Amino acid sequence: MAIRDAALGVIDAEGIEAVTMRSVSRVLGVDAKSLYHYVDDKDDLLDAVAEHLLEQLHPPTPTDSIEGDLRAWAQEFRRVTLAHPRAATLVLTRQLSSTAGLAPVESILTVLRRTGCSAEQAVHLMRSLLATMIGTLLREVSAGPTFGTTDPEGIADRQHTLETSGLPQVAQAAPHLARFDRNREFDFTVDLMVGLITTHLDPSGGE
Repeated sequence: MAIRDAALGVIDAEGIEAVTMRSVSRVLGVDAKSLYHYVDDKDDLLDAVAEHLLEQLHPPTPTDSIEGDLRAWAQEFRRVTLAHPRAATLVLTRQLSSTAGLAPVESILTVLRRTGCSAEQAVHLMRSLLATMIGTLLREVSAGPTFGTTDPEGIADRQHTLETSGLPQVAQAAPHLARFDRNREFDFTVDLMVGLITTHLDPSGGE
């Protein structure tokens, strides 16, 4: 859809807040009113962008390892989310009822149900995993100063600030708090969640 692609282009260049019917129509070289023949409003257009990005999610091929399958799924979800960093919050925060919107839910439930756990337990575990992934990825795309940096000069400045904060635990952890390795942090989070999930799996035949 040309309108959707134009909206994604605006997001990539200027961010979600820059998307209006007028800004998208300028990209397409048409009158803004003509867009309403194809989308109801801005929210409908943003939903279309989010659905398009989620359609790029390809569930990993199942293996005999639940831990491996969960990690592979998490990495695929991250890949899709970060393909367009400025659009990441659309993927992570909009509740979509379409097939594309529910694809991540179907994918992770499929992995969990293969263990023999009940549908109810799979939903609880899926929600916990998704909540953790969403929080981790939102942190990654926002890159707030609280979570450190990768820039050597920025690390040194941040570390000095933390060491002189007057807070003993913060000062002691300053060398680690000042640094933020996105890949390492994501892998650590996934490993933690996979470990927790596998300890809670209780194959009981389920419904």
